[in-house]
Amino acid sequence: MSPKRAATVPPRRDRRPADVPRPAPAGGTDDSARQRRIVAALRSWRAALRIARREAGRARGRTALVLAMIALPVLALAFAAVSYDMSQLTRAERIDRQLGTADAELRWLADGPLTQDAWGDNGYPREGVRHRNRPVTAAELTAQLPAGTRVGKAQWWVPFEARVGNRRKTFDGRQLDLTDPLLRGQARQLAGRPPTAADEIGLNQAALRQLHVRLGDRVAPADGSGDRTVVGVVEFPDGLGPTVALPPAPGTQVESRGETRWFVDLPDGVDPGLTDRLNARGIVVVARTPAPHPGVDAGLLDASVSAEQASNAVLIGGLGLLEVVLLVGPAFAVGVRRRRRDLALVAVAGGDAAHLRRIVLADGVVLGCAGAAAGLALGVAAALAARPLTEEYVFQARFGAYRIFPAALAAIAAVAVLAGVLAALAPAWTAARQDVVAGLAGRRTPPPHRRRWPLIGAVLTVGGAAVAALGAAQSTTVLFAGLVLGELGLVFATPTLVGLLAQAGRWLPLAPRVALRDASRNRASAAPAISAVMAAVAGSVALGVYVASDDARTTATYRPGLPYGHVMVVGSGAATGTLPPVARVAEVAAAELPPNAVARIDTPACAAPATPATPATPAAAAAAGEWCDVQAELPPGQLCPYEASQLQDAAVRLRVRADPRCAEWLSGVRNGSPLSSVVDEGDALPALTGAAPQEIAAARRVLRAGGAVVTDPRYVLDGRVTLVATRALDEPESTGTVRATVPGYVLRGGIEVDQLVLSHAAAARVGLAARQHGYILATDAAPTPDQQDRFDAELQRLAPLQVVVERGHPETDQRPVLLLLAIASGLITVGAAAVATGLAAAEGRADLSTLAAVGASPRVRRVLSLCQAGVIAGLGSALGITAGLGTAVIVLVATNRRYAESWPVEEPYPIVVPWLTLGVLVVVPLVAMLGAGLFTRSRLAVERRLD
Repeated sequence: MSPKRAATVPPRRDRRPADVPRPAPAGGTDDSARQRRIVAALRSWRAALRIARREAGRARGRTALVLAMIALPVLALAFAAVSYDMSQLTRAERIDRQLGTADAELRWLADGPLTQDAWGDNGYPREGVRHRNRPVTAAELTAQLPAGTRVGKAQWWVPFEARVGNRRKTFDGRQLDLTDPLLRGQARQLAGRPPTAADEIGLNQAALRQLHVRLGDRVAPADGSGDRTVVGVVEFPDGLGPTVALPPAPGTQVESRGETRWFVDLPDGVDPGLTDRLNARGIVVVARTPAPHPGVDAGLLDASVSAEQASNAVLIGGLGLLEVVLLVGPAFAVGVRRRRRDLALVAVAGGDAAHLRRIVLADGVVLGCAGAAAGLALGVAAALAARPLTEEYVFQARFGAYRIFPAALAAIAAVAVLAGVLAALAPAWTAARQDVVAGLAGRRTPPPHRRRWPLIGAVLTVGGAAVAALGAAQSTTVLFAGLVLGELGLVFATPTLVGLLAQAGRWLPLAPRVALRDASRNRASAAPAISAVMAAVAGSVALGVYVASDDARTTATYRPGLPYGHVMVVGSGAATGTLPPVARVAEVAAAELPPNAVARIDTPACAAPATPATPATPAAAAAAGEWCDVQAELPPGQLCPYEASQLQDAAVRLRVRADPRCAEWLSGVRNGSPLSSVVDEGDALPALTGAAPQEIAAARRVLRAGGAVVTDPRYVLDGRVTLVATRALDEPESTGTVRATVPGYVLRGGIEVDQLVLSHAAAARVGLAARQHGYILATDAAPTPDQQDRFDAELQRLAPLQVVVERGHPETDQRPVLLLLAIASGLITVGAAAVATGLAAAEGRADLSTLAAVGASPRVRRVLSLCQAGVIAGLGSALGITAGLGTAVIVLVATNRRYAESWPVEEPYPIVVPWLTLGVLVVVPLVAMLGAGLFTRSRLAVERRLD
């Protein structure tokens, strides 16, 4: 080359690709090399993200599918997070709502000094100080406050029963004067006016709907006290459930499940000295400023999330994340196979395995970010738009200010992106290992089957089962961890199961054979869909078995308190004075119930000491604040010979279980009897116990001789029973006992609960009297719910009475829960089958064209889609049912083993199969197959291949 030519030739540049780091120069540092590697990786990721964005625009159908599956759970979580954040009132919002227009709220809790937290949420009497049980008057409270103070009384949680047709409904009532400016801030008057007279009430919107009334209509109280007119529609911001506003009743003490609240208007506001003075008198103060000297740390009283609860939430969230990954994974797997030529070109151009992995993972990042953004936007908008409905029907309380919970939304978005990346992870590794030449030629080369995956799956499944069994006996966190490991093991083993099943397809007809072959060849897309169905079905079946077993356990431990179908009528808390005579109740029962016999029920009560001017009556004793009880005493030889400290020894516990004298130490039995002792001369025995006539006759003779009847033979020694009566005043130290030995009889053949029936003479010997409790009705058949409602409605015309029917089992119908579990897993099954079938149909167009070319009939494509859906839904459901049943058996057996070693004895869980859930899950694959067959076009298009 001439010198002139050499001078004009530009210097040669390095042709090394931009993303390949240059070798470090001599003397360079490790930091500069590391920086260059980071810069190269960032450039590679930038290019991968551009490719992913372009691919998302090209494959719009697959992109929409992935976005929908990621955005839907994000939408639901964002909706829940924003709604929850708005429902949690700040301290200022809560105090403003609680106080309304008042300066402070006072609650008189003790008869002496107490300690409270800074904001008055909790208060506790000091040591030795009794709780205040006497009602507080306005004059008594005003005497403790500065001159010029105005007070207003409010009673929360006052039960109000109304009758709708023949049924009674119980509402929470709030008794306060809403015309008082001091109390007006406790509620909003939406329509009408506040109730002021005794025959007026105000209702909120929920109560109006339940009672089917409008403003101006009349409501019939269940106690028959006279109709009330609805004069106003009110709204209590902290209680949007069915609530009744009741007018104040001066001089009348109402039954309430809450404390009496006094709202005060102070002339000079709440000063620190006033709070201390009121605390010294036993009054809790709630003000707009914190108490100056709180004696209780409010932070210690707040319900905090324990480490176990947080761990459980993380593990349950992990199961949900795995479900999303399994549903989204097939779309990424199909996308990689559709782009195998593009990825091969990248490899030919110098891209290594890391570049290929980044390109596929970038799809997960882009679609995860897009799905998170769409889900968050829709979730926040839905939460804000549906706020009134959420307030009324979900939280039943008005929210605070508009908030969106940024920290929770950021976490949800991060989890959504993580789900996209995890869903693309397996296809990314597959793309990095593909044959470049086969990819350029467009040939499909399934990756070789690796034997370590089924081995890992088996180890994780067995290990997860062992961990779950251990957790069932120790901790729920360990239990959930075992379930997660077991599910991961089944996911790893699913591809192998698909391959084994495909080998058996050689004996099947054409369509199912092709469907099994495609599932085996495309395990990267078929296995995640099958695993998603399996996980949903397994969870539904496991929960269904637990719910059904718990229901059966509750039923097995139930002991009826009355013979089946018998009816007990008792006076309600509002009943005062004398109850109707037995003959009048019998007339009503004869008209409304099956053939029956009616008897009066008396219970033991305190008898006030008789004086020349005052007879001994239970009413006089109750007025004096006395409380009485009576029990039969075990003879010394029938007492359990073991001490509680000995029960730590397993051998001692076995002997205790076998010793009938220790029967009272065994727990796990639920009694349905509302009565433990009755005063009777034998008239009520047949209806109370259902014993044989000869047993009833013998028991009556003992009762008429002044004795007592028991159902436990341990209490009778030589035909005698020892009775112990306890008599106590309000003061704990004023307790006394009276013992007496009377003739005794063991009533056999009746119900299995312990009962004590005393004669009037036996009750008098221990200083007790008889007080009418109600009535007992022996029926030939159990009344229907309609008969019970009509009987109850007629009784209210006589007195405030309540009707209890013994139906032989507790009211624990779990069929709706089982059905909901089955429907939820069924929806996931149908969705996963539809997605996998659609992706398989889109990818198998060449095979369908080949079938059309060789003369396949048009219905072959429809039958093929039906079989593909059957493979996904059927195999997933079968594996899920098996895994769910196995999981439930492991957990219940481990729990029963723990119960067998515990004390007191717990009733073990029977293993009950929820046939309703299984029936729905068996039908779901058929529904998925039918849907695939109906929505698939029969026409097979013939495509011409150009070589």
